[in-house]
Amino acid sequence: MAGKIIITTLIVLSVCSTGIGKIGGGDIYFKIGGKTGDVVFSHETHVKDADIKCNVCHIRLYTTKEKHKRITMAQMEKGRSCGMCHNGEKAFSVKSDCTSCHKKQ
Repeated sequence: MAGKIIITTLIVLSVCSTGIGKIGGGDIYFKIGGKTGDVVFSHETHVKDADIKCNVCHIRLYTTKEKHKRITMAQMEKGRSCGMCHNGEKAFSVKSDCTSCHKKQ
């Protein structure tokens, strides 16, 4: 009986781990418009190039696209959303480097 439980657990873990280990997500487009310009969030830049693990943002900051609420710059400046890392210490500050995220077309 214990052998069957162990085998079942291993099968479940191996099936689930393929979804957990997948890196992806692509680019996310935030249509801001106006004078500030839109924002494109690149998963590749953050996950692959900066070597940030998925769980740094997901679950703690972002759960799903449906549950993500619009965040203001003032909230980011207080450490919410992108401002958690983009605070001038871990990464460039949301207060000082607007054009790294906001692109006018």
